Amino acid sequence: MKLVSFGPAGQEVPGVWTEEGIIDLRAAQPGWQADWLEILRLGKLAQVESIVANATAEQCIDHGTVRLGPPIPNPSKVICIGMNYADHAAEQNRPLPQKPLLFAKAPSALCGTEDAIVLPATEEKPDIEAELALVVGKRARHIDATDWRHYVAGYMCFNDVSGRSAQYGDRQWFRGKSYDTFAPCGPYLLTADEVADPHNLSIGSRVNDFILQESNTNQLVFRIPQLLEYISRSMTLLPGDIIATGTPAGVGVFRDPPQFLKPGDSVTVSIQGLGSLHNPVIAEEDSP
Repeated sequence: MKLVSFGPAGQEVPGVWTEEGIIDLRAAQPGWQADWLEILRLGKLAQVESIVANATAEQCIDHGTVRLGPPIPNPSKVICIGMNYADHAAEQNRPLPQKPLLFAKAPSALCGTEDAIVLPATEEKPDIEAELALVVGKRARHIDATDWRHYVAGYMCFNDVSGRSAQYGDRQWFRGKSYDTFAPCGPYLLTADEVADPHNLSIGSRVNDFILQESNTNQLVFRIPQLLEYISRSMTLLPGDIIATGTPAGVGVFRDPPQFLKPGDSVTVSIQGLGSLHNPVIAEEDSP
């Protein structure tokens, strides 16, 4: 299933993307939970398929009439992995990391497909990073790597937009990674049962018509089983938490010459089977 959250920013409700349209779960099942976080917390994801199967035409919304927000608009945390692609380490002439490098993005940075990436007036080097993200399906601590599939609700495209001026100027990453709109994701969350192997998917990004990144998730240094085991040793993972697994080679800052975002650009992140995430780029002064 393709899980979406649709509606105005801050008021998104859960739905399922189908070929015919978006099934409004609250219309199809009166009294249903108001967001995916609660659905996951209550362990009700397995019930969604039957709700969709019994939905009527009146409960199906035309794709083009609603905004798609981030599939999970309100996670407790967004955890990212630094330098987790072999080709990305190679383009920096750096050795492969010996253990996962974790950093956080503020959940307030999340936005959906077609939402604008807003460039702060103070950020001179905005960059993009195509990433495969997973969403945690249930509360977990001390996950065994062999049991990893039980904890993944699904996968989606993620763009770890990065303000390099702040990232390198602060000598830590949180501010440069957490500007509002610097975490586009979607367009939907594909449930884990529909992804046979998340470690063998083509992944890439482009700015306008220029291909920036072109790789495969088989380049991951630390794969999802190892990431879930490592992260859950340090913190409790909660339903809806987002883990962005790292970016491949080709990001703008390491190009010669460097290539950064500018107002008027159009950014696309694509992952095999997970669709394409599109976002226009605007200046902060042009933002509503």
